[in-house]
Amino acid sequence: MELRQLEYFVAVAEERNFTRAAERVHISQSGVSAQIRQLERELGAELFDRSARTATLTAAGKAALDHARAALAAATAVGQAVDEVTGLIRGRLMVGMVIGCTVTPLFEALSAFHRAHPGVEISLLEDNSDRLVEAVRAGTIDLALIGTATAAPDGLEALTIISERLVVVVPQDHALASRRRIALRDVAAHPIVCMPPGTGLRTVFDGACAAQSLRPGIALQAGAADAVADLAARGLGVGVLSESMAAAHRDRLAVRTIDDVDTPALLALVWRSGQSPGVRELLAHCRRAFGKTGSNRPRPADGGRDCRGLR
Repeated sequence: MELRQLEYFVAVAEERNFTRAAERVHISQSGVSAQIRQLERELGAELFDRSARTATLTAAGKAALDHARAALAAATAVGQAVDEVTGLIRGRLMVGMVIGCTVTPLFEALSAFHRAHPGVEISLLEDNSDRLVEAVRAGTIDLALIGTATAAPDGLEALTIISERLVVVVPQDHALASRRRIALRDVAAHPIVCMPPGTGLRTVFDGACAAQSLRPGIALQAGAADAVADLAARGLGVGVLSESMAAAHRDRLAVRTIDDVDTPALLALVWRSGQSPGVRELLAHCRRAFGKTGSNRPRPADGGRDCRGLR
């Protein structure tokens, strides 16, 4: 009995068709049929009823199916265990990142991982934080850098990179610029320029407003911190950003902390529990890369501006 025979048996059982099973395992239909016949001879029983158009499991086939799946899973686990010991990580990693960011430490981690494990194909996908979280939960993304209002989204593990207060940005001649202390109610009295729903910063802002039964008027929405700041600078509304997002704009805008919003906006790496050796290794590189930046702040790669992450 060979593992490939068990693989073909499971494929036919799940596809209920020899032709589709052959396409799935990338050999000819005759090759699949021959190996299944050989397996049946070794077991002394037919595994499929071939009298109908679909391949239906016999009683013997039903009894064998779970054991065949377990044997294949065990063989895969043996290979993974050896890979972990020898460091020969292979395969593919899908990494997610919030839209519009230049997060240098993440790029450094990906580069270091690639040098250490050139056999792993790395893909990078940009999206907003809500969709990235759902993709990690669904398993279509292995690891994602997101903006969030909670330390760890439900069902996921997380490593917090940044934890920051919300601030407003306004022109120097704006009514709020002259005030030393600003409450959320003061902010909500003006038109708001903010990031769109689905971003970490917006989730924090909306949650804080709901907690105080405030309904601010969202005048404009933009997915990039620079755009929010530019719109606020032109008097189109009070911009809502995080502390580091606003830092690059202090030369032209007044930046004021919203005193009664204590919930921080977070930038975090998220992943599923029970991750693969590849994800564990990439996480180790991420911890080292972000740990070098000081205060866990991403370094800008373009002379001072990056997303600072809280989307």
